[in-house]
Amino acid sequence: MNTPFSIAIHGGAGTIHKHQMSNEKELAYKTALSTALNKGYEALEQGKSALDAIEIATITLEDSPLFNAGKGSVFTNKGTHEMDASIMEGESLFGGAVAGISGIRNPIHLARKVMEESEHVFLVGEGATNFAKEQGFSFESEQYFYDELRYQQWQEALKAGVVQLDHSPLKEDKFGTVGAVACDQFANVAAATSTGGMTNKKYGRVGDSPMLGAGNYANNKTCAVSCTGSGEFFIRGVVAYDVSCLIEYKGLSLAKACEEVVQKRLVNIKGDGGLIAVDPQGNVCLEFNTEGMYRGMKTSSGTEFIGIYR
Repeated sequence: MNTPFSIAIHGGAGTIHKHQMSNEKELAYKTALSTALNKGYEALEQGKSALDAIEIATITLEDSPLFNAGKGSVFTNKGTHEMDASIMEGESLFGGAVAGISGIRNPIHLARKVMEESEHVFLVGEGATNFAKEQGFSFESEQYFYDELRYQQWQEALKAGVVQLDHSPLKEDKFGTVGAVACDQFANVAAATSTGGMTNKKYGRVGDSPMLGAGNYANNKTCAVSCTGSGEFFIRGVVAYDVSCLIEYKGLSLAKACEEVVQKRLVNIKGDGGLIAVDPQGNVCLEFNTEGMYRGMKTSSGTEFIGIYR
C-alpha cells in the first residue's frame, strides 16, 4: 500500500427529520448507501483508480430508485426525466459532463465517455444523446424511470405551480443529487456528481451538478469535491472550486476549507446543502448546513461511517 486511500459518497442534503422517517425507510437508505460505499471501496482496495471507484459507487446510487439520479430521477414539468452528471480527475484536471439527457440508465458513465472519448468537456441535450448513440449506449424507456412517489411529488408541484427541490419536506420523500469522491493508493483524487434535477423544472433548467467548479471538482494539489443542495446557489458561489481555492491559496486544511464554504460563504448568499470532499492524503470531510445529508465514508485506516441526520 502506497498511500492512505478513502472514499465518501452522498445521496442528497436537505430537510431530513428522524420523526418523518420510518424504520423500514431508514434501513433501505442506509443499506443502499452502504452497498455503494463498499463497492467503491473494494475497487480502491484492489488498486483501481479513484476515477474507477467513484464511477462504480455513483452508478450503484443511480441504479437505486431511492435517490434523485438515474432510475430515481424526478419528473420535469412535461412529465419527462432530464438528467445531469459530471466527473473529474485530479491528476490532469480532465473532466466530462452531460446535461438535459433522457433515457440513459447511468449518466455518470456517459459523462466519463465525454471526458475520455470526445475532445469536449460538456455536452447537452440532443448533442449529448447523439454522442451516446455513437458510443453504443442503450436507451431505457420512460417506464424504467417511473416511480410512484416521484410521480406524486410531481403532481403536488404541478398543482402548487412550483419548482421543487427534491429535498423539500413532503412526507417521506426521497432526496437529491448523488455523488462520490475518492483518493486512491497513488494519491490521485476524483469526484463524480449525478442528478435528476428539480421536480417540475422548466425551460431546460440545469443545476450545479454537471458544472465543473460549481457542483463537482477535483485537483491533486488540493481535493476532490461533490456537492448537493440548492443548485442555483452552488453555481453562484462556485462552491466546489471555492473549497479547492482556500486550500491552494490560503493553505487551509480540508476540514477548515469545507466549513468556511458551507457554513459561512454559502449561508451568506442564503444557500442550503452540503458537500463531501477528500484530499490526496486520504482525509475526508462531510459538511452540510441542512437538517441532514445522506452520506457515508470509508478509509484504509479503518474509519467507516454511514449517516443521515445532523
